[in-house]
Amino acid sequence: MIDLEHIHRDFRVGDQIVHALDDVSLHIDAGDYVSIMGPSGSGKSTLLNIIGLLDRPTAGTYRLNGRDVTDLSDTEQAEVRNREIGFVFQAFHLVPRLNAFENVELPLILAGVEPAERQRRVREALAAVGLTERAHHKPDQLSGGQRQRVAIARATIMRPNVILADEPTGNLDHRSGGEVIRTLEELNAAGIALIVVTHDPLVGERARRQLHMLDGRLERDLQTHHAPA
Repeated sequence: MIDLEHIHRDFRVGDQIVHALDDVSLHIDAGDYVSIMGPSGSGKSTLLNIIGLLDRPTAGTYRLNGRDVTDLSDTEQAEVRNREIGFVFQAFHLVPRLNAFENVELPLILAGVEPAERQRRVREALAAVGLTERAHHKPDQLSGGQRQRVAIARATIMRPNVILADEPTGNLDHRSGGEVIRTLEELNAAGIALIVVTHDPLVGERARRQLHMLDGRLERDLQTHHAPA
């Protein structure tokens, strides 16, 4: 599903070149559950941004579902991203003036989905994350955990093949964070690949596959048989 071959990502900082990613090769299967861990500056978020087509590698090849997406135009990458990838961020990125229903509906509007189909799919998405009763609440009327679950519903409304979650529990208390992770794991159990960047070892160790980054390189790739309950 996801194939990265000899990926490099360099940034210029003043007179120096920083190697944010240094020769990273990686294969992730459909339906996989992967965590990406490592200290700050290790390349975790840069790797996630490359996978999510939010950034381009300096060198290397990226294939998504067998298609080389490395050198697609910005418009073509945006089309692939909107169709095949869902994003969940630490800061939620909900539109404050829209209620939960409208936030989840937004990608469908942008994709030109008919109103009746939008209504049905949004109701199903909110029900799946346990927020039917909060559909008409705006973000400032929701708890942090509820806002993140709205973000998850929005991330899945286009029925992506993969969800990329960047520190999804970072702004949440322990209980709310646990609820969010379990929601993501339920989606993974339904067949959506889940890739989670986290500083929290308790979150990272839940994944069946754990990638450890250091200084832009993939240092360890550990496999476990089952995610903890």
